[in-house]
Amino acid sequence: MTAELCYLYAVGRPAELDEAAEGVTGQDGAAVRTVYAAGLGALVSTVSADRFGEEGLKAQLEDLDRLEAVARCHHGVVAAAYQRTTVLPMRLASVYLDDAGVTAMLRERGEEFLAMLSQLEGHVEWGVKIYADPGRAVPAPARPVPPSAESPGRAYLQRRQENRRNQQQLHRDVEAVVSRVAEAAGELAAARVAHRPQQGELATGPGENVTNDGYLVPSGHGEAFREAVTRPAGGVPGVRVEVTGPWAPYSFAVPRER
Repeated sequence: MTAELCYLYAVGRPAELDEAAEGVTGQDGAAVRTVYAAGLGALVSTVSADRFGEEGLKAQLEDLDRLEAVARCHHGVVAAAYQRTTVLPMRLASVYLDDAGVTAMLRERGEEFLAMLSQLEGHVEWGVKIYADPGRAVPAPARPVPPSAESPGRAYLQRRQENRRNQQQLHRDVEAVVSRVAEAAGELAAARVAHRPQQGELATGPGENVTNDGYLVPSGHGEAFREAVTRPAGGVPGVRVEVTGPWAPYSFAVPRER
């Protein structure tokens, strides 16, 4: 017989957790179920020790395709549960020897988890990214050069100066939009987390990602929040605000590592 382990997805209050787990599929197609202790419930599924034991898990995390499959499944379970009730997403690939290990963890960290659930209830996460795109900025008017002063060298220097002025203007515009977006978001959001700006393949669309923030917003205020944070970039060439969500509040639901 293949040895089995217990994979943990999320923690929540017991009342609606059974319903949240109903019909949800976890890692390797196993059914998601619940484990209860200390006034809390945990969403778990049974996994193979060959795949999710120390060696097997290491192999999966080093293979990008397999890692993506594990992560997509993990987040899918959390998202499905959050449609029914507030849950705390656990760290990817949180594995215990058995249900008793999950029970002990819930008893040890019950007060911490209950406090976090109270903070998150009735809220969702919205992502706000601000981009600077020099290709879409409006160039500053070129300064006229008297015909007598025209030369290839002088024209080259003039273009350099114009590019520098354009970059400086775009930088000022971006700073102003960033400040106004933060102020507008702060009036509606309960909390903010600043993530590292995305680069390379992670960035979406043209331009440089200069801010990448997550906001904890009351569930009924989503459209007002979207409108408030996109308004500051209106009419500012070269500056773009991208809003994503609503999501389960991953950025605000990460328990301290033990």
